[in-house]
Amino acid sequence: MIDPLKYSKDSALATVPTVQADSYLTLHYRLSDEDGNEFVSTFDLSPATLQMGSGQLAETLENCLIGLPAQQRRIFQLDSSDAFGEYNPQLVERIARNALPANIELKENSLIEFGAPDGGAGFAGFLRELSDTTALFDFNHPLAGKPIRFEVEIIGIM
Repeated sequence: MIDPLKYSKDSALATVPTVQADSYLTLHYRLSDEDGNEFVSTFDLSPATLQMGSGQLAETLENCLIGLPAQQRRIFQLDSSDAFGEYNPQLVERIARNALPANIELKENSLIEFGAPDGGAGFAGFLRELSDTTALFDFNHPLAGKPIRFEVEIIGIM
């Protein structure tokens, strides 16, 4: 039997699981800019599941989740440097078309995925311009340089 003199609401909260660096989560989330333009949202879809620390969500966004309990809904306003970093003009590169892999379909305003030369993790670039001889790629994250509104609802923690 619980002794009512020793039991408090605070001690009950201490046993509620919270998001840890290695937690497996079910959640809804939304990324939008400060004007409310939505980039991604699961709120009208099935919730997302992810393993914290696996790279499925940007590390800066994962850091916002650490310590949150299940059934918690929060909104985080992140400066560009705290979200996806500042826009780096040095990550915009013009590449000769004959230097690109022959099996890549090149289409302006599309995201092109590249494999790493050593077989490691690949990377992606946004194809901004295409001419007969060159392609202009932007390797910045699409949200780099933008303040972000990160809304999250933690549904379950395992």
